[in-house]
Amino acid sequence: MHRGSLDDPDSLQEGVRAADGVIHLAFGHDFSDYAGAVETDLRAVEAMGAVLEGTGKPFVGTSGTLMFSYVLPQGQVGTENDVLVDSVPRGAAENSAIALAERGVRSSVIRLAPSVHDDKMAGFVSLLIDAAREKGVSAYVGDGSNRWPAIHRLDAARLFRLALESAPAGSRLHGVGEEGVPLLDIANVIGRRLNLPVVSISREEADAHFGFVGAAASIDNTTLNELTRKRVGWEPAHLGLIADLEQGQHFNN
Repeated sequence: MHRGSLDDPDSLQEGVRAADGVIHLAFGHDFSDYAGAVETDLRAVEAMGAVLEGTGKPFVGTSGTLMFSYVLPQGQVGTENDVLVDSVPRGAAENSAIALAERGVRSSVIRLAPSVHDDKMAGFVSLLIDAAREKGVSAYVGDGSNRWPAIHRLDAARLFRLALESAPAGSRLHGVGEEGVPLLDIANVIGRRLNLPVVSISREEADAHFGFVGAAASIDNTTLNELTRKRVGWEPAHLGLIADLEQGQHFNN
């Protein structure tokens, strides 16, 4: 076992030298310094990429579909061919990973849905549940027709393995099992399970209600996965988000 740290690029490089391939999932989740976490992630990708250069080994980086909100008009569906700009959060790290394909690395990036879920956790949806408990209502923004993609944790794990094994160099993949789940449907499940009223709030109220995910709860993040399935032979096979939430374990705490 080798222990490394995003804050210690030398430790990352030492581990990469001994590896046959790299899946990079780590990211700092101190959202009070999100810009710092983004910069640290970029430096980690650059450090690991420098070791992998010319080896032909696979490198799988991680980004997020919510980054589309910075580059696509509201309501436009995101595809694997859409490219982030460096100024977008996580954009520089994603582009740095993709660029390794030109330096002798079989690199790819998986953009994860905001909800990577199983029967115990639900990604950013868990923050919506926390907000409902705190505020006493399960809220959605506007008419709630805006959608988030979602993916079961086991489907995501299999996608990362397939990317490591066979993703074409320089490919962007979407960790998306369901391409869009309406926020109203999510709010309804949360309200029913917590026995709370389900209410609409305005975009201006969203940040105060949801905190860090206020902006994300207001956007349509519908994201396609067709090219991903073709590129690595992947098919999502596990429960969807609503079915997972309906099992109830997320609301037992």
